Amino acid sequence: MHKRFLLKALATAAFLPAAFMAQAQDGKVTIGVTAGPHAQIAEVAKQVAAKQGLQVKLVEFGDFIQPNAALVAGDIDANIYQHQPFMDAQNKDRGYKLVPVAKAVNQQMGVYSKKVKNLQDLQSGARVGIPNDPTNGSRALMVLAKQGLITLKAGAGARASVLDITANPKKLKLVELEAAQLARSLDDLDAAAVNSSYAVAAGLKPQGDSLALEDVNTPYVTVLIATRAGHEKDADLQAFVKAYQSPEVAAFITTTFKGAYTPAW
Repeated sequence: MHKRFLLKALATAAFLPAAFMAQAQDGKVTIGVTAGPHAQIAEVAKQVAAKQGLQVKLVEFGDFIQPNAALVAGDIDANIYQHQPFMDAQNKDRGYKLVPVAKAVNQQMGVYSKKVKNLQDLQSGARVGIPNDPTNGSRALMVLAKQGLITLKAGAGARASVLDITANPKKLKLVELEAAQLARSLDDLDAAAVNSSYAVAAGLKPQGDSLALEDVNTPYVTVLIATRAGHEKDADLQAFVKAYQSPEVAAFITTTFKGAYTPAW
């Protein structure tokens, strides 16, 4: 009797819907974040999650490439640092199968300078830093184009590169550097387009210190919680999302970053 019951139970479990099976969890999740604001925000989410019985391990990265490589390798369960265009580019260029799980925060790229107070005051031949990864590089070019400093080929859009510049009246010298290096290179550059995560970490205030900010109504502004395709509904990950999108985390973002970051949910 007992043996037949056990076999029947096992057979039934084999046919349970995936959504039901996803409810099983071990109460642990590993999240990758870039150092700085994303790590700070995730730390608060970790504390909220702990109250719900979820153990969160945070892994910090210092660039924009390793968090996705670690995610694909299975070293982490999700990461928080990228927007949809960057994820799309990584999926296409590297063959990844990453998907968004939820929205995290909104952040705008800004152009900063220690040499001028207005971008129009940049001298001919000024050195302007932009990120060297394709997606954030094009993002920076669009900010510069909106300021009238350069003109881009029609239709270049999210894949724009320096090769798509059709006019550069000030003969700006665009210096492509790793995104994490740009804020620290402002002493050596005339200006630089810096992602908010690195700007804030360097003590810069996007709303007060930037000479130009990108349009808030672009897909580049919203940072996502991302994972591997097929893991979007994992119970532990969904529990973390709930903790991240909690009133406690929203209050921390609003109070700490004062507009440099805002909740995206």
